[in-house]
Amino acid sequence: MRRRRPAAVALICSVLLTPAAAAGAAAQGLRGAPGAAAATGAPGGSVPAASAAPAGPAASSGGADPMSLPVIGQSTGTARPEGCAKPSDKGTERTPWAQTVLRPEAAWQLSRGAGVTVAVVGSGVDAASGVLEGRLALGPREYGPGGAGRDCVGHGTFLAGLIAARRQDGTGFAGIAPEARILAVAVTDETGITTPALLAKGIRDAADGGARVIAVAVPVPVGGEDLAGAVRYAGERGALVVAPAGPDATSSGASGGQAFPAAYPEVLAVAGLGPSGAVSNGAGSNGAGSNGAGANGSGANGGVVGTEAAGPDGRVDLVAPGDALMSVGPGGKGYFTGSGPSFATALVAGTAALVLGYRPELTPAQLLDRLKATAYHPGTLLPDARVGYGTVDPLAAVSAMLPGAPAGAAAPPPARAGTPVAAVEPPAARPGDGQAVAVAGCVFGGVALVGGLGYVLRHGRRRGWQPGRWSS
Repeated sequence: MRRRRPAAVALICSVLLTPAAAAGAAAQGLRGAPGAAAATGAPGGSVPAASAAPAGPAASSGGADPMSLPVIGQSTGTARPEGCAKPSDKGTERTPWAQTVLRPEAAWQLSRGAGVTVAVVGSGVDAASGVLEGRLALGPREYGPGGAGRDCVGHGTFLAGLIAARRQDGTGFAGIAPEARILAVAVTDETGITTPALLAKGIRDAADGGARVIAVAVPVPVGGEDLAGAVRYAGERGALVVAPAGPDATSSGASGGQAFPAAYPEVLAVAGLGPSGAVSNGAGSNGAGSNGAGANGSGANGGVVGTEAAGPDGRVDLVAPGDALMSVGPGGKGYFTGSGPSFATALVAGTAALVLGYRPELTPAQLLDRLKATAYHPGTLLPDARVGYGTVDPLAAVSAMLPGAPAGAAAPPPARAGTPVAAVEPPAARPGDGQAVAVAGCVFGGVALVGGLGYVLRHGRRRGWQPGRWSS
């Protein structure tokens, strides 16, 4: 009997350790993202304690192939001489890589953006896809024919989908805040060109329409008091303005100057990331240049902007996925692809809507600080010249209890400009700890079980295997 005890212990341990080992392997599979991303502020760099590190792009279930979907750009220019964007008949069941990296569904148990209005100030928003059904309000069109529901370029519709699209059957795509409301404000001409004056009108329209978040779709290269005043007006009305740190790039990848309104300190300036984790301006993805005249002409005061200048050369507060994104477009239920800082801006605007859905009492300044404080910080000085305070984190932005801040309030970013900040690695899964406990438990349990069996056998032989009797 004694010779069989080690085998019995081994059998018991193997049964008990199987689930522990499986759990440990699963924990290992959820760790880490590409190491190179840590230096750029991409997921896998410094992580707030409120959430685990996101899965890196390589672990995604696959984004829409940019070569298989029609392209939406910030403007049409000469790349689409046939006129307005045509409906897409392309579909995909794959989940976009940006959605896999940001994991907004992790925050949806707390907030889906219900009750929050996000304004898209751009080319208009077409409702044909149905993903915004019951949640799209049409504001004014400040230039050109038709209303704000007509989107010749398709860019505004694409951004609205990134912000608030509900998930359709047969696809993994969904907006960051799928219950938020969208307010469409059109400020561009038929080719997607705008001016500082038109943009200022659009921002004021959005604030008057009750928007808590204003996503600027098309930046301009010059500002002015009118535009700066519109940004201040929006803040006074309780709205945070989110804008691209630069215009989306052309195939040439040329870059240049500041972008407005992102250059104003009250505005949350956003740059885009590619699937590799590197900052990208979307060069070569859209192929849509803009060299034509804008709504009010060109020049220093006209301030037209298309996609010939690529940022970010100005200030950057946050980054988000901006390359090879997938969303809906005008005219139908098919999908498009697009790249550039404007698309990253939509993802940050959607995250802001999630936060306000859970913490509606936040002021624009508090919301701005919270988004910075809960980002995946790079292991560099904050703000970093390229990635600002890092990659937006929807779950942490909604749920994090910030140091020194009461519930629902925001705290300043954890470091000021010029302060060295070390990159913090994601909390490591430690399956060994659980296995150690399981090993100890199974050993003691096995010994006790075998010892009990030995006791029963010895006393059974003495009684000739007759049942014992209770004695008082």
